[in-house]
Amino acid sequence: MKIIFMTILLFGLTAAGCSEQVTNNSNANRATPNPEKTAARQTVELEKQIAEIASAAKGRVGVKAEILETGEAVSLLENERFPMQSVYKLPIGMAVLKRVDEGKLKLDEKIRVEKSDFVERGMLSPLRDNNPDGTEVTVAELLRLAVSVSDGTASDVLLKLAGGAAAVQSFLGEIKVGDVTVLNPEKDFSKDWQMQYRNWATPAGAVELLRAVQEKRGLSAESNALLVKFLTETKTKPNRLKGLLPAGTIVAHKTGSSGSRNGTTAATNDIGIMTLPNGKHLAIAVFVSDSPADEKTREEVIAKIARAVWDKWSKEYEN
Repeated sequence: MKIIFMTILLFGLTAAGCSEQVTNNSNANRATPNPEKTAARQTVELEKQIAEIASAAKGRVGVKAEILETGEAVSLLENERFPMQSVYKLPIGMAVLKRVDEGKLKLDEKIRVEKSDFVERGMLSPLRDNNPDGTEVTVAELLRLAVSVSDGTASDVLLKLAGGAAAVQSFLGEIKVGDVTVLNPEKDFSKDWQMQYRNWATPAGAVELLRAVQEKRGLSAESNALLVKFLTETKTKPNRLKGLLPAGTIVAHKTGSSGSRNGTTAATNDIGIMTLPNGKHLAIAVFVSDSPADEKTREEVIAKIARAVWDKWSKEYEN
């Protein structure tokens, strides 16, 4: 009987121990969430939020946002083509700076701008407006006007100095940036509504272009620094990427805008690099296309998307 009793007691204690171990393991599993699953869930939630914000435009909205140091990203229609409009002044400016680095141009070199170079009235060009009979202007000033002020005449003169659209595309190939296509001078956009759609970028391509800027691909440190300076000093469309960000946030960006036809606006764009509070860099491209919404709504879509991604990653890295 003693032997039987001891056997039963030992079996009971062993079973209790196993039960406790299973319970403890179960509790441990519940207490230790999987970081990868949590991050994936947060990404899905943010992309749903972006899609909801985008719906106000009642058109096509493409988005890519990525932390350049880590590769964390969210997107919406990131591989679809969108008309760049003045966003395309960024790769044109980069191609010109490449020629400066090669000694083929000088920043202080004066370039003659003729009346025949002017973009049409109704297209943004302080260079045309302030010099109705033509003028001479340095390469550096043409770059500032094109990038910071979005001057169409300055951009078209730079496109010639770069060697034309084919040279810009060749430069983009050299720095490993795809899905960004520059084909025509801006002056031609006023002649053919569809032409702007042939000068296109995908959100993914635009962010890769921004990454190239951040990594100084294809340009000397001096030329890249000048480019970033002009991007940071951008004066156009402050209600887009910068519209809802904390005051003082550094944003190096390039905007792009089209006219409207039959109540629909082809392009309301902004792409740029935001510097987060911890020093990391958030590249973002937002393209709003074929939208019947008014300008305030279209710009709010861009600003709200920018704020949503800012909130996610600034909070995530604040500690």
